[in-house]
Amino acid sequence: MMVFRLSFFGAFFVDGSLFLVQLLVFSSIYSQVDSIGGWTQGEMYIFIGTFSLINALNMVLFFFGINGIPAKIANGNLDHYLTKPMNPLLRLTFENINPGSVPLLFLSMGIIGYGLSQTTVDMTVWNMGGYVLLVLLMTVLWYDVGLILRTIPFFVISAGNITRLEELLELCMKVPGTLFKGAFKVLFYFVLPYGIMSTLPTQFIAGKLGAAGIMYGLLTVVCFTCIALWFWSFGLRHYKSASS
Repeated sequence: MMVFRLSFFGAFFVDGSLFLVQLLVFSSIYSQVDSIGGWTQGEMYIFIGTFSLINALNMVLFFFGINGIPAKIANGNLDHYLTKPMNPLLRLTFENINPGSVPLLFLSMGIIGYGLSQTTVDMTVWNMGGYVLLVLLMTVLWYDVGLILRTIPFFVISAGNITRLEELLELCMKVPGTLFKGAFKVLFYFVLPYGIMSTLPTQFIAGKLGAAGIMYGLLTVVCFTCIALWFWSFGLRHYKSASS
């Protein structure tokens, strides 16, 4: 990737600019109000940093691996993974680790640190440990939902609309889940839980997440992981390979 330096630094520049714009926008909003949906300015900065951190982990670890699954299903290249002496999903997931997104991890942590400096949160080992654990769990949840959506092409001809749908749904991660009401809360908390991915870790470190919220997050990750692995196995059983 360092041979093509524009590719290496391009993502960092684009995402970094986006984060800066978000911070400026919320600074302008909070210059007129004290809170939005019960979220203070510092907590909103932590929320932005949390989303950025989960997104960065996604980009570094598995996004470019699983993103190619629909194309491999369509053109039959998945055959090559099924004949190798290792778990095909494991190889597909981690075969395209992207070091170009590593700087985004540090940028995200900087935003989180700035947000914490704007709050009265007492930083303890419990706070930080629980926050890190929830961030990792929500990253797994993002992987699970992404894998489920990319397994659908086993049963359809084109995955273009599914990819565009996912891009739209991911916008919901940039909105605190506590702002969703009624049917939207059901959709983004239970059916497609993008609404909790950045929200739960932020609530935890801000001291606003109770035991019920923590348990709900854990159960959601376990359930979606089981569903994603089952759906992948089910899709493989219905895979029409290039040689068939």
